[in-house]
Amino acid sequence: MAAAEINIKYVAHLARIELTPEEEIKLGAQLGNILGYIEKLRELDVTGVEPTAHAVPMVNITRADEVRESLSHEDALRNAPRSANGLFIVPKIVE
Repeated sequence: MAAAEINIKYVAHLARIELTPEEEIKLGAQLGNILGYIEKLRELDVTGVEPTAHAVPMVNITRADEVRESLSHEDALRNAPRSANGLFIVPKIVE
């Protein structure tokens, strides 16, 4: 998509933002620069390059999922602002 084809008013509507005419001009230029950069990237020969989600290899650093003792029911409810019948009482947020 060429920069001239960008409908800034439509993009602003999708983003739910209001732009002044000056901001529309500035945003149009910025989006044009971004699209120009993407076109430049499309010129690269990437045959033989394996797709990746990260620039460097990543490994899962989370702990092993092991069964172990958890909090007792009383300990879990100890700091609750309100509880009743062994349950947390929370404010109603949906009418």
